[in-house]
Amino acid sequence: MKSVYDVIIRPIVSERSMSGAGEKKYTFEVARDASKVEIRRAAEEIFGVKVLSVNTMNVRGKKKRYSAGRPEGTTPSWKKAIVRVTEDSKTIEFFDSLM
Repeated sequence: MKSVYDVIIRPIVSERSMSGAGEKKYTFEVARDASKVEIRRAAEEIFGVKVLSVNTMNVRGKKKRYSAGRPEGTTPSWKKAIVRVTEDSKTIEFFDSLM
């Protein structure tokens, strides 16, 4: 069984993800093999919030060209989760400090 800290890898901080924080939608990079139920449990345990829904998507790696004579390659693929918490739940403090 995985630890909850193995499920949620890091928060995603971008202009688009921060605009969703006002609606209590928070974006995280999660483990590629994590299910929605595991992500829900991890968010509830780590941040102490009540999760309303979890949406996940697999982000495909991009093609990149390297300098110094190396050929093309790709960045790693990863999985993204958008976690929406209930209205009566508290906010996640990490995102509040960035707004």
